[in-house]
Amino acid sequence: MRKRRSLLSILFTASLWGAALPAFGQALVPHVLELDPLRMEQQGLFLAQEAVQLAQFQQFDLALTRAQLASQLAPESPQVWLLLGRLYLQQEDYDQSLSAILKARTLDPQDPAALFDLGSLYFRQGQYERAARSLEDGLKVSPTVPGALFDLGNTYFKLERYDEAIAQYEKAVELDETFWPAINNVGLVLYEQGDVDGAVDYWEEAADLTDSEEAEPLLAIAVALYAEGDQDAAIAAGESALELDSRYADLDFLAENLWGARLLEDTQMFLALPAIRETLARVGPPPEVQ
Repeated sequence: MRKRRSLLSILFTASLWGAALPAFGQALVPHVLELDPLRMEQQGLFLAQEAVQLAQFQQFDLALTRAQLASQLAPESPQVWLLLGRLYLQQEDYDQSLSAILKARTLDPQDPAALFDLGSLYFRQGQYERAARSLEDGLKVSPTVPGALFDLGNTYFKLERYDEAIAQYEKAVELDETFWPAINNVGLVLYEQGDVDGAVDYWEEAADLTDSEEAEPLLAIAVALYAEGDQDAAIAAGESALELDSRYADLDFLAENLWGARLLEDTQMFLALPAIRETLARVGPPPEVQ
């Protein structure tokens, strides 16, 4: 932590030292500690690493405090500013996030990470056209980033550019065949297009990749089965999903995860089934909303 301290001498008590006072005022110059810029930068980078670790444990307030200080100690590090921008975004402080990301981009205009982060920011704000442009520009520089391709797919999905969304998801999976969220989201697009069987195929693939330990594809399968009239199989899949994560019974949460209007409508009917309501009463709400 940077501190400045002025060490004021108390030697003005002349009688203590047996010295006569000067005939005119003589101010003692305060001593200012010299700061080592390299050491300050190293300390800032260390704090940034701490912030990353804290964020991994969901301690975002503490992470943000360290990142703020890191940006003061290492103001020429674009990585520190990107970290700060992401933490502000996590806190939904969009103005501060934008300022930090733009600072990082100024320091390193060639790094596509800032463009990807701008895409995430604009997406969160509902500015999907701007999000798409930022992500597209970043992918022109670095076209093999699965996460950025996934984000662009999500953005095209919100813009109802469905075929382009699927294309981006598939590119992400080509680069990382275990990237189950991209596979899952192809199913979301297909369901909105009315291709229920095709959607189920993708959700089953996503469920297989996760060993059925992720609630989202399981609940999506359950809703689709119910819509097609297979109530027993639908209830079994739905119970498994909600026992894994009861947040998926919250339609707002599903909408945040890009479940479209058609799928949400069918989900609302499915969640109203007595057997599913009994399951929810048994498993209770997730810890964060209790």
